[in-house]
Amino acid sequence: MMRNDNRLFEDAEMIMDRSAFFIGAEWVAPASTRRFEIVGASTGDVVATVPEAVEADIDRAVAAARHAFDSTDWATRAPAERAAVMRRFLAALAARSGDLAHAVSIQNGMPIALSGLLEAQFSLGVLDYYAGLAEAGSRDDVRPSQMGRHTLVERSAVGVVAAIVPWNFPVTLALSKIAPAMAAGCTLVIKPSPGTILDSYVMAEAALEAGVPPGVLNWVAADRAAGAYLVSHPGVDKVAFTGSTGAGRAIAARCGELLRPVTLELGGKSAAILLDDVDLPTFLAGVPMASLLNNGQACYNGTRVLAPVRRYGEVVDALAATMASLTVGDALDPSTQVGPMASAAHRDRVEGYIAQGKQEARLVQGGGRPTTTNQGWFVEPTLFADVDNSATIAREEIFGPVLSVIPYESDADAVRIANDSAFGLGGSVWSGDADRALGVARQVQTGTIGINGYMPSLGSPFGGVKASGMGREFGPEALGSYQQLKSIYVMG
Repeated sequence: MMRNDNRLFEDAEMIMDRSAFFIGAEWVAPASTRRFEIVGASTGDVVATVPEAVEADIDRAVAAARHAFDSTDWATRAPAERAAVMRRFLAALAARSGDLAHAVSIQNGMPIALSGLLEAQFSLGVLDYYAGLAEAGSRDDVRPSQMGRHTLVERSAVGVVAAIVPWNFPVTLALSKIAPAMAAGCTLVIKPSPGTILDSYVMAEAALEAGVPPGVLNWVAADRAAGAYLVSHPGVDKVAFTGSTGAGRAIAARCGELLRPVTLELGGKSAAILLDDVDLPTFLAGVPMASLLNNGQACYNGTRVLAPVRRYGEVVDALAATMASLTVGDALDPSTQVGPMASAAHRDRVEGYIAQGKQEARLVQGGGRPTTTNQGWFVEPTLFADVDNSATIAREEIFGPVLSVIPYESDADAVRIANDSAFGLGGSVWSGDADRALGVARQVQTGTIGINGYMPSLGSPFGGVKASGMGREFGPEALGSYQQLKSIYVMG
């Protein structure tokens, strides 16, 4: 029997093992004895074990979602009726906001001050936004008459969605798929990352309390092999994936073979362009959110800092001082600004890039592990200077608290360097002249970019170009990706 305890994650000592999957609005026993160990990023200790899905579990979850879509009224309800369910779900999640924040911080090391803001608040805003779109929505769009007739353009749900969620923002990135899919009338099978599963149980308990109809939301934690099985499952109509570019390419190839719609939000290597009139204190204040968010584990972080040659030394020195001043510590400490990497394997990966950087550029700050603790998966905030844009640390996504400062000669040169990347997800331009900054921003090949800061907006499309993905999340554009269109030509 699954315990429903809203205080479950208020203390790391209270975390408990889980024994079932949430399928068809029931707690269902797994088909095998395989389990994942959940390891606390700040301590390296096992904090829980949870069941690992095998193909039989995936089959059961897809069948529940398929039944809910094909054999109930969920997809054909009035959008406002679905919005009412979403609002109940929102209220139940809000009552568990502390649990969500603590679960995330314990698992992946996100500082609790940040998880409280993003995973416990911004994520709920996603659900609220799409409930509002559903309330205001209409199924049909009447197009103007041509040759004496008009057209009804009907929007209907695409069907069963396989939502594959990464470990870095597990709640927000789950709800960025769940919310528009529910608003459209879809049903979902949600596969969280093996490293961050506990938060999905909190969301499932909220869905159960809210009376989300059986089969609309189903959670099964699985490894890559079972995830690939889900992507290819004949009962799935669309795939929504956030993760690495390599995994995204494999998913895109499989969906292409199946002619299955897919949305991919992938990696990044964004540029923060400091124009020569930049107000440096403004940039430094924005670094934690625009370049080092979530311990550097955010796909859109501006980790390539492009600095004008004439102010290069000033920028490097000021940025090094700022990074040295950041408080590194336990993710559950409210004063922590930089927590650990999400896993031992990921820390090893980041440290491999730092070792490479020492061969390619000048290490200015950090480069090792903090001396204040021998627990967890910590890496010091690290800064490299004299970086050429052809260097490995400037080309590949490190996904840690590592920044590279690259010099440039002119605005045109800065744009050239920013665009000389396989990726195109985020970025920022910093200047005392907003019009000048906007002119530069328009030239950067990217899906999103900020001026004197960076923060995604719920009402605007978010996504990338080039190797950073295809399709968009947030905004009405995301709702459209969970709908299919039918034109009905009315002849008379």
